[in-house]
Amino acid sequence: MRIELLYSDPALLVCVKPAGVLSQSDGAMDLSSILKAQEKRTFAQPAHRLDREAGGLVAVAGTQWAAAALSDSLAAGQWEKTYLAVVRGSPELPEDELRDLLFHDVRRNKTYVVVRPRRGVREAVLCYRALAQQDGLTLLSVKLLTGRTHQIRVQFSSRGMPLQGDGRYGGGSGPLALWSARLSLPHPGTGERMTFCAPPPDDSPWDLFSDVFTEKPTDWLMTI
Repeated sequence: MRIELLYSDPALLVCVKPAGVLSQSDGAMDLSSILKAQEKRTFAQPAHRLDREAGGLVAVAGTQWAAAALSDSLAAGQWEKTYLAVVRGSPELPEDELRDLLFHDVRRNKTYVVVRPRRGVREAVLCYRALAQQDGLTLLSVKLLTGRTHQIRVQFSSRGMPLQGDGRYGGGSGPLALWSARLSLPHPGTGERMTFCAPPPDDSPWDLFSDVFTEKPTDWLMTI
């Protein structure tokens, strides 16, 4: 397996993670291990997580000091992350903000929408825009305003629109239709704003919306 690189220097690497590859693990073949063998250099862990079943853009720190800088900028809200998702059904509004309280059960590795604040409950906010519909499915551009475990998956599933292929949250079998398509962040060394885009693969169900991805990324990625 070869990982596609969009940017690489001693402090930062931005790549396209294939679906099915772990972002982080304890000794198993994860993204860092694959990159180490491919690029013949060591890396700190990825600066953020992407669900194993999801694919797309991931930023990887080249050193421990870069990892700390990226973690700080992420915590300060200086990153912008936009995803593509294919959901079953269609939203009531073509564009909206979703706001929920989420609780992640670590033992079950599953996130739930709850109605009251309590220990372990965190607010989750995202914005979406519907881009196209086909065969009972809707292609969405989703911008995360918070970064909670399984956030996109559970927020849409709780509204009766599970992501296609998301068996954990009611979307049936098949590939998970979630793709990290745009990533904008400050370089950990220089602070320069860097923005990357990557379209999803031609596989199902993305191939239903291939006409959308012939346009410029600014046409199918929502910026707010």
